[in-house]
Amino acid sequence: MRIAAFLLCFACTALHAAPSEISAEYKLTAEGIPIGSVNESYVRTGDSYSIESVTRSAGMLKVFFDDRIILTSTGRVVAAGLQPLAFAQHRASTDKGAVKATFDWEHGVMHSEANGNTNDVPLPRDTQDRISVMYQFMNLTQASALVTLPMSNGRKVELYTYRLVDQVRIDTPAGAFDTVHYERVTASPKESKAELWLAKDRFNFPVRIVFDDTKGLRLEQSLVALRSR
Repeated sequence: MRIAAFLLCFACTALHAAPSEISAEYKLTAEGIPIGSVNESYVRTGDSYSIESVTRSAGMLKVFFDDRIILTSTGRVVAAGLQPLAFAQHRASTDKGAVKATFDWEHGVMHSEANGNTNDVPLPRDTQDRISVMYQFMNLTQASALVTLPMSNGRKVELYTYRLVDQVRIDTPAGAFDTVHYERVTASPKESKAELWLAKDRFNFPVRIVFDDTKGLRLEQSLVALRSR
């Protein structure tokens, strides 16, 4: 009951405090070694939003892989939070591996374009895309220690469940934050893992993110700068 009550208060506070513009910069490391940076922007105009995330290689990685990976998400802001209408991912240097998806909420279908192929995928209610899912935490309203969201990478839709781990104060290059720590609940070693630390006094914004892929690689995003209004 104490966890549920906390999350209810936490979510309501974040919902009212969500800003209309966010600019964030992260340091990206692999096994502790700097390999890149991530710059993100979020803009809400009325009932519409747009998000862009640009990952740039740096350090030793830049010698072998000097490129940018760009993710965009546009959509509406509704009662439940963000509702994506379009998602895209591509590299600056090539069209290879590019993904585009449009979300037809009226008919419950996601139209996907990837590798020259088109596909229609069933679209569950409240589905987020790869980048909007991180900003959906600003709009949490459920009083539960578990957060379950359908998530799309532009090709398919999978159900993601995050469980509350603890509340902890962490240090980042941008400073110290009191956070709520979530981790993805996985049922198989074939599923990638993720952990999120959301700043309680900064509208649930992720200040640290750790990804563990199925091949054992650990990537970490740590907040370097955050501006909002």
